[in-house]
Amino acid sequence: MKYTYLLINIATIFFPVVLSFDKRVAFAKSWKFIWPGMAITGLLFLFWDVLFTIHGVWSFNDKYIIGLKFFGLPLEEILFFLTVPFACIFIYVCLNHYVKWQLSRDVSRSISGLLALASAFILMDNFNKLYTAVTFSLLAIILLLLLFVFKANWLGRFYMAFLVSLIPFYLVNGLLTSIPVVLYNDNQNLGFRVGTIPFEDHFYSMALLLMNVGFFEYFKKSKKLAA
Repeated sequence: MKYTYLLINIATIFFPVVLSFDKRVAFAKSWKFIWPGMAITGLLFLFWDVLFTIHGVWSFNDKYIIGLKFFGLPLEEILFFLTVPFACIFIYVCLNHYVKWQLSRDVSRSISGLLALASAFILMDNFNKLYTAVTFSLLAIILLLLLFVFKANWLGRFYMAFLVSLIPFYLVNGLLTSIPVVLYNDNQNLGFRVGTIPFEDHFYSMALLLMNVGFFEYFKKSKKLAA
């Protein structure tokens, strides 16, 4: 069905939008802090998406998209970089409201350092695989910037939210890769999959969400300082 990818996008964002107006979390009041970061992050990731499509890292099954394309990308793929970050920031904000416990600063810094180090090793051993190389180099750079330049104090909360976000991640990416809506070229990745989902997808998603949450926290803090 040509509306498959579009319906997956709608399903991804439906409950976060509806529940945004719940008075307890009042996520709708935070929307103004989300859009700037989503625009900046979306442009970066769409740039890579265009290159990946051109170089055959992945392609899109015409049976499951409506056919409207921009720079070779289906409209649904562009929407994906809006719906998924929005839904995941919703999870992040809800957890911040309802769960006061978080990973300690030392633990979150250790996790970040180990992820950056592991990313560097994977990159060095797979430099010729475009999806692998871009994913792990981007993740390592973002983590190192957050650790040593921006000294982010929200990483403990982020990792908790990321673990929760893996539930919808496996649902959404599982559908996209099993139907399949998105077809991956295993010559450009490690060739290892969790079910039907390429291993790299987990860390590409982490990099995407780190940037979005980082900008969300930055714009929210800037607003408070200006008040």
